[in-house]
Amino acid sequence: MKVVQVFNVAPASESHELPSQTSLPLTFFDILWLRLPPVERIFFYEFPHPTPLFFDTLLPKLKHSLSLALGYFFPLAGHLTWPFHSDKPIINYNTRDSVSLTVAESDADFNHLAASDLIEAKEIHHLIPHLTISHEQATILALQLTLFPNRGFSIGITSHHAVLDGKTSTSFIKSWAYLCRESSSSLPPELCPFYEREEVVKDANHLGAKYCSDWLKQGGPNNRSLVVWDMQVPEDSTRGLFKLSRWDLEKLKQYVLSKNKGNTNLRLSTFVLCVAYVSVCRVRAEETKNKSFVLALNVDCRGRLEPLTPANYFGNFVGARLATVETKKLLAEDGILVAVEALSDALETLKDGALTGAENWSSLLLEGFNADARIIGVAGSPKFEVYGNDFGWGRPKKVEMASIDRTGAFCLSDCRSGDGVEIGFVSNKEVMEAFASLFVNGLQS
Repeated sequence: MKVVQVFNVAPASESHELPSQTSLPLTFFDILWLRLPPVERIFFYEFPHPTPLFFDTLLPKLKHSLSLALGYFFPLAGHLTWPFHSDKPIINYNTRDSVSLTVAESDADFNHLAASDLIEAKEIHHLIPHLTISHEQATILALQLTLFPNRGFSIGITSHHAVLDGKTSTSFIKSWAYLCRESSSSLPPELCPFYEREEVVKDANHLGAKYCSDWLKQGGPNNRSLVVWDMQVPEDSTRGLFKLSRWDLEKLKQYVLSKNKGNTNLRLSTFVLCVAYVSVCRVRAEETKNKSFVLALNVDCRGRLEPLTPANYFGNFVGARLATVETKKLLAEDGILVAVEALSDALETLKDGALTGAENWSSLLLEGFNADARIIGVAGSPKFEVYGNDFGWGRPKKVEMASIDRTGAFCLSDCRSGDGVEIGFVSNKEVMEAFASLFVNGLQS
């Protein structure tokens, strides 16, 4: 890969006034993710045109619309800090701040990287930009445009998890795409971020203080470092994308109903069916030896708390639920039903309140579970509609969450065709091949 140029793109506005300086304290929803690795996504777009067209036409439009999008999402150009005078980390922004945009060219095979075949995880790492993070401060967003001459281009986005959840991150990309595609300087109201955080985030149980205290003790005492966990990508990591069509999901639903013995609390949503099926395939492919299997579920709390939170809220607003099941039961013939029951039970507790158990979230994150538990996270959501991000040259050919090769999580998204759900998964080559076979054969039986 050859880096062509690095731009510092500052927020600009043609339709509203930008603040000259502002600061946003993190909420307890944000603080929970303080030192977790950044979230990395790559959007692949077909662009079978000569190189000059990219640099003379496409790049200027992308840069200009990016500046306008940052005018709405201006905190993304700022820095995360944790001053000694503050009891919690803060996002600081002033008019001198900007976002790094790297422009590069790659001689890699675009069609290979943008296909749905299994590939080595490291093959896409050169398409990912990096945040600048020290003990004292961290950048929040970094972007990279990579041209594959006469084939296509990719947009790599790396975002700090303590500032953005998946909803906000993909809302930013959606806003950038809208402004570029429509050649507009104004966003529709539903895409304009909501910053009145203190109006909607009520911390009656002092969760922010609890989470901050837990982070200060890690490597402490009083450890205010912003350096994120260094989670390495395992050797021989292979990534793949797998699709469950609407027909596949309906087939899984009917199978579960046929095996059910009177349980009236089953949730048979797309999310539950999808996570249940891929979890069973994964346990069998990995030949998991742990006694229990734990699925860590991210739950969007927008609309689940009082006062109601706008869908365009800026920042993290994600809670957690854990679905635990005995591994041997997942390996049994009716493993999918067992997984559906466990997921249904975990989500049923949302009726008691989205923040039920929140006082334990940081402890679980930092201390983990006992050695007999295999923990898998579930990231992303089909509701983010990542394949709807058209900058004016068509929908993405492929979207990858690159950071799951460090976390080991499943990633869920919509499909390019609009028919069903796409699942991203990374493991070693042997497991991936076994998973692919189990995934396909299970849908044919």
